Amino acid sequence: MTELHLWLRHETRTTERRTPIVPADARRLVESGVTLTVEESPQRVFPIEAYEEAGCRVAKAGSWVSAPPDAVVVGLKELPDAPAKLTHRHVFFGHAYKRQPGAAALLRRFLAGGGALLDLEYLVDEDGRRLAAFGYWAGYLGATLAVLHHRGSLKAPLRPTSKEELDAELASEKGELRALVIGALGRSGRGARVALGVAGVEPTCWDLAETRELDRPALLAHELMINTVLTTRPIPPFLTDQDLDEPGRRLRTLCDVTCDVGSPLNVLPIYDTTTDWTHPARRIRERPALDLIAIDNLPSLLPREASVDFSAALVPQLLEFEVGGPWGRCLDRFHEACHALEAEEAGEVVEEAEKAEEGESRDA
Repeated sequence: MTELHLWLRHETRTTERRTPIVPADARRLVESGVTLTVEESPQRVFPIEAYEEAGCRVAKAGSWVSAPPDAVVVGLKELPDAPAKLTHRHVFFGHAYKRQPGAAALLRRFLAGGGALLDLEYLVDEDGRRLAAFGYWAGYLGATLAVLHHRGSLKAPLRPTSKEELDAELASEKGELRALVIGALGRSGRGARVALGVAGVEPTCWDLAETRELDRPALLAHELMINTVLTTRPIPPFLTDQDLDEPGRRLRTLCDVTCDVGSPLNVLPIYDTTTDWTHPARRIRERPALDLIAIDNLPSLLPREASVDFSAALVPQLLEFEVGGPWGRCLDRFHEACHALEAEEAGEVVEEAEKAEEGESRDA
């Protein structure tokens, strides 16, 4: 492997306490010859001293903008709005390939600076399976919050906690509850099923077979629903506004773990704004009542467990960073998205020019 310099950045979102590389795995990278610079971060679940002890260099928060040109900047969530030109290779969840809000602006920043996005969502093997994901903990926490809210015991604002504490809350009260997990066979679905099991709930489990021909009356007959489906192609939505207006609807609590809001591939186009740690649940229908939970960084509520699992999966891929394979597929996907954006914008320019010419002809 050629010499690799990784730059672990501070996360600017105040509720983001996870890290993609934990200190124990940082030591493994350093001992393998990787230069690892870690930014100071007051909210990261692991202290900077633990990274220093692992042999990492330390830098100030946000200093990645002046990192050496060959450094690969590693993070999790969104970048700050500046700089306008992104010159480095960045590894994080960009959410930029399915027309999400802000996607085009982010890709333009990379195009302007000559950098590249290696999106962790598209770090996959030859069969398209994700190689590093937070899915299990997202599903576990989504189901946990949904059950607690449905019982009326969810406390806001949310705070980071331990799995033992959450399990104790889930197990403290038993009762009949008709719950549905969609995407039940995936990582997130498995996490949701485990949490529901702790709560004493035996959920209905749907996956590809059940969603190909969706039984909407059966869906609406459940009191609680957890969506964990992330699709890369258009499919009919699982719920519509018309469904929510059904007077016989029993569905009262909906947790959208996927949070693909704003994308044309969203399977739950019934809301346009996520919820957050301060206001985790929001009422989206009054009669009958329906409350939504849609938090896009759920695993940060269990930052230590989630980070340890994710880092264990990511670090082997980082150790093979220059080999191609999954990272090459990430780069190809980035270039495809950029070419599509450029072609679309070029088409818009042509269309505007044609309209202008038509206007001039009419004026003449």
